[in-house]
Amino acid sequence: MSKELMDALDLLEKEKNISKDSLFDAIENSLITACKNNFGRAENIRVEVDRNNCDFKCYADKTVVETADDVMDPQIEISLDDAKKITKKAKVDDVVAVPLNSKEFGRIATQNAKNVILQKIREEERGAIYNEYFEKEHDIVTGVVQRFIGKNVSINLGRADAILNENEQVKGEVYRPTSRIRVYVLEVKNGSKGPRILVSRTHPDLVKRLFEQEVAEIQDGTVEIKSIAREAGSRTKIAVYSNNPNVDAVGACVGVNGARVNLIVDELGGEKIDVINWDENPGNLIQNALSPAKIVAVFADPDEKSAKVVVPDYQLSLAIGKEGQNARLAARLTGYKIDIKSETQAKDAPGFRMEDYLDDEDYDEYEEGEYEEGDVESSDAEVEE
Repeated sequence: MSKELMDALDLLEKEKNISKDSLFDAIENSLITACKNNFGRAENIRVEVDRNNCDFKCYADKTVVETADDVMDPQIEISLDDAKKITKKAKVDDVVAVPLNSKEFGRIATQNAKNVILQKIREEERGAIYNEYFEKEHDIVTGVVQRFIGKNVSINLGRADAILNENEQVKGEVYRPTSRIRVYVLEVKNGSKGPRILVSRTHPDLVKRLFEQEVAEIQDGTVEIKSIAREAGSRTKIAVYSNNPNVDAVGACVGVNGARVNLIVDELGGEKIDVINWDENPGNLIQNALSPAKIVAVFADPDEKSAKVVVPDYQLSLAIGKEGQNARLAARLTGYKIDIKSETQAKDAPGFRMEDYLDDEDYDEYEEGEYEEGDVESSDAEVEE
């Protein structure tokens, strides 16, 4: 029996990731519970389980009294004559461990002991699953779409189910049962019925984690993701920086012929991704963030976290983007409030002077019509309104 029990514990530990120590504790507690149900009390009951071979013994600690007539409570007292049958060294007032025969436990006591073990197994299994997925919080996992629960989607992650709430779903994406899907783990809560896992398809860090998985240079720390802005299902802008001057951060993320970024685009259902270079100079960063639009000049105020941008007249709609998306994502990416004006609008604005935006050489070129658009000059000097 002990070998069968040990085999069962090994199997539980392997399949359900439940430690044998926890199971041994459960067995000890169940035997104590059985003793209490059988004898009516368990204060003086001890259980010893050999964790090498699963042999177990139950004892009742009883105080030795002079004679059988002095035994007031047979559950906690034993006569000297009976005590000497257990150990010849027994003396009055000693505490003797009296062996109990677990085979004598009644059916109800045995069933209760079984229930204690099963309850412990369920608790430990829930705890193991919670710990497994808690470690994956703020990371991406692959799951299988199961069914719709109202407007929410149930995703099977293997050992647990996750919930993709309606507000974490990408508009236009179709979630078909049995299809595989990668999701970002937002939060893992430990509930009475097991872990409750909330996942997302819209979170910006989903794109970040996908790049970390696909781009080896990000994994080894050569390339860093400095900032990311996303409108799920439509467009993402991501700013990257290389710690090695010989490594092109944007090129590493895009890959040969766009191989790396295209894998991520496919995973996101065709969502457009702009990968730009991070720059400590806010003017250069804003220029990069507004790509593919060409920029004439940028005035960035680091204190106010605001920027004024001048673009050629024909580039204004491109810089702003459809429904303001390009400018909106650039503002999120850089952390600056960006005011975009065409050259005509800027010249008509009170207090505007192009010479405040460009240095002398570039301004002369601009006046002569030879200034190359996109050769942005960032200024930290405040422009008079």
